Amino acid sequence: MGPDYSPPDLDLPSEWISAESGDEVNSNAEELAHWWASFDDPLLTELVSEAIASNLDLQTALSRVREARLQAGITSAEQFPTLDASGSATQSFTRSRTENPATGKTVGETTDARTYRAGFDASWEVDVFGGVRRSVEASEHDYEAEVASYNDVLVSLTAEVATNYVAVRTYQARIRIAEENLAAQQESLELVEARHEAQISSELPVMQARSNLQTTQSQIPSLRASLNESMNRLAILLGELPGTLQERLEEAQPIPAVQDSVSIGVPSEALRCRPDIRQAEKSLAAQVSRVGVAVADLYPKFMITGAVSRQGEGTKGFRELATDTLSFGPNMTWRVFDRGQVKNTVKLEEERADQLLLAFRSSVLSAMEEVENKLTSVERMKEQRAHLQTAVESTESVLELARAQYEAGQVSFSEVIDAQQSLLSLQDNLAQTESEIVTETISLYKAAGGGWDAPSDLAFDIPSTKES
Repeated sequence: MGPDYSPPDLDLPSEWISAESGDEVNSNAEELAHWWASFDDPLLTELVSEAIASNLDLQTALSRVREARLQAGITSAEQFPTLDASGSATQSFTRSRTENPATGKTVGETTDARTYRAGFDASWEVDVFGGVRRSVEASEHDYEAEVASYNDVLVSLTAEVATNYVAVRTYQARIRIAEENLAAQQESLELVEARHEAQISSELPVMQARSNLQTTQSQIPSLRASLNESMNRLAILLGELPGTLQERLEEAQPIPAVQDSVSIGVPSEALRCRPDIRQAEKSLAAQVSRVGVAVADLYPKFMITGAVSRQGEGTKGFRELATDTLSFGPNMTWRVFDRGQVKNTVKLEEERADQLLLAFRSSVLSAMEEVENKLTSVERMKEQRAHLQTAVESTESVLELARAQYEAGQVSFSEVIDAQQSLLSLQDNLAQTESEIVTETISLYKAAGGGWDAPSDLAFDIPSTKES
């Protein structure tokens, strides 16, 4: 009884709007499932594997999958007959006191009574209107939804591990940049001090150089603290205590490089990989089955019951005064006088199904928006990186020229200070932009559902893509 589940149709474009060229987006299911390998960083790959094996949130999600599987097994058992055995044995003592007329004495007499009973009761619901079968369907879909939820946690975990790893390498790069500029600023300080001692210049350039040096030094402790926090967060994601990864990560390495193209495929392929969309679809399928369970309550339920028992009395158990009982026959129940309540329950389950359908469609739209936004963000940041690289090169030339002109007495030391501060700021911004490109690419892979081995089919139907 009730509606059969009909997968929602999705009308999707054939290409991502934000993809500016065919080379930027390609289709490679294996690469999408293990997207972190595209960064060609063996340590990152190791950390992701360790997180998948040891992360506590992922283990909790796996436990929920096992719970759903057991619940599905319990529900499936309702399709089969039940057989219950029972047995009992009781013993009672009765003591009576009577007076012997001949002797006038009181005499006590004890009576021992024993009762034994054993039997079997069986029942089976004849699922004429399919209520039990719909209930089994719902539990199976609930299990599949929990599997999708586990995969969603897996996708988030791999992205978070990679993001924190990139943060570690970014802070190391920023510390290196600050230290390199610090060394250059120290040389400038020594230069102005020597000129001041030779009475070639005033004390003002010395004070300016020291102030600039201290400003740069003040940035390093904060960067080191952030570096330590990222390492600790990474350790927690791996199910380890804070501080356990410092030794493995202490050697600075470059920020992972992003390839020119990403493997997320066309919109229909991306949705095949989004576990949250699969979870929404499975939850919808389960709710449609529950509508059938509610509809079945409008009709009679038929049971076949039977019982066999034997009861005996006396000291020899079942062999004395034994009574055998056998009963067998059909049974029917029908909620005749509360059909209004049952009908309202059906409507309630239908409304819940409608809500889940809307939630499913909303998940699809959100997924499309997320991928489009990440594609745009990555491209704009690449443009920003190109401009910053040019600015860094120009500022390096400016600094070199300013130093030469200062030593020649053509400009004040303020020009050198300004160039040094601009160079440090631009180099730091460039490192952060490099990091943001990688981080946004990771978010793009996550938005496309990368990070798990998606099956080749879906329960819901994606029709042929719309002509653009």
